[in-house]
Parts: sequence; structure tokens; C-alpha cells
Amino acid sequence: MANVDVTQAEADALLAMEKSKIDDQAWDYPAPWGRICVPLVSRDRRESFLLDVSRSGKIVLKGKYQNRARHTLILARYDFGGGPHRNPDGTEVDCPHLHLYREGYGDKWAYPAPSEAFANTSDDWQVLTDFMRFCNITEPPVINKVLFI
Repeated sequence: MANVDVTQAEADALLAMEKSKIDDQAWDYPAPWGRICVPLVSRDRRESFLLDVSRSGKIVLKGKYQNRARHTLILARYDFGGGPHRNPDGTEVDCPHLHLYREGYGDKWAYPAPSEAFANTSDDWQVLTDFMRFCNITEPPVINKVLFI
């Protein structure tokens, strides 16, 4: 993804903004090596967002859920099933972890997933629901749970 610099206040406002599906299209949760990119829109329809759901083929349980604004600005990303992440200050954060936009660093910083937002990190389907709530997707897209999850 391209590095897009916005102020922290602007990124925080974009993450907090109510988001909804743009239509009633149903999406299938991706199989290993799969990815879906679901378009979202703000309530006033002035901002567009994307919800990315990606799965790794090497490790079936590895993947990410990501919320982007303005096509390339990563506001939040939840990584699961992978190794630890090393932050710019050298600290390591185990997986699963949550990346949040940080002014001057983009999505380079990861944090432990907050338990109040992600109560059951062993259930990827529940985490997707929790992630959409965390990103304030108030009218979530229809994502079909399939055999791969």
C-alpha cells in the first residue's frame, strides 16, 4: 500500500466515522490464498472506505482484516495466525495484533488486540464481526460463512 500521510486527528475521525455497505451484494469469506475487497461508504456518502479480508495459503489460519480510507490509507488492520510484529521502537507484539494508523508511521505500529473489543480471538469469524464493529461499520456487508473458516 502507498504511504498516505494525514493528521492523527483526521485518521481517528475517519476510523470513528459510521460506515455502511454500498449495496446488498453478498460476499463469500475467502478460501486460502483468497481475498475480498468490500466497498463501504460514510453515512453522508462523502467518504469511501474498503474492508479487506485476506487469507494466506501457507498457513490456513493466517490472514488479516483491514479497513482503508481513500483507497490506500490503512486505518486499522487485524493480523492473525502469523508471527510477532516488530514496532519501529524495537518492541515485539505477538499475533494476533492490531495495527492502527499513527501519524508519521502509517500502519507500522502494532498493539495487542484489546480484549474489550476482541473477546474471542480464537474464532476468526467472531473476530471479523468484532473488527467491523471496532471500525464502526454500522451496516456491515453480507459475508457468507463458508467451509474454509
